Amino acid sequence: PFMQMLYNSDSFAVVSFDVPPEEGEGPLTRGGYEIVDKFARKEIFIQGALAESFKQGVQALIEAGPATEDEMDAFIERFAVLSQQPLVLH
Repeated sequence: PFMQMLYNSDSFAVVSFDVPPEEGEGPLTRGGYEIVDKFARKEIFIQGALAESFKQGVQALIEAGPATEDEMDAFIERFAVLSQQPLVLH
């Protein structure tokens, strides 16, 4: 599995996970994004169509020009509000 920190602000952290297919599976990889809301102390893991929507939204922000931290946080917050899992240190 491949894990990469994509974004880290005072409000949010976003980590990308890319899991190669298991033997016998097709060429597609599995994975998604973990979004941590630092103030709410919650996290969510998104994958599939929701992860693709997140990826496309981030790419659109980047293509529009340098996004400010406030713009990135506002975009990420739209996905973070779905989080139900409390953040637990382990």
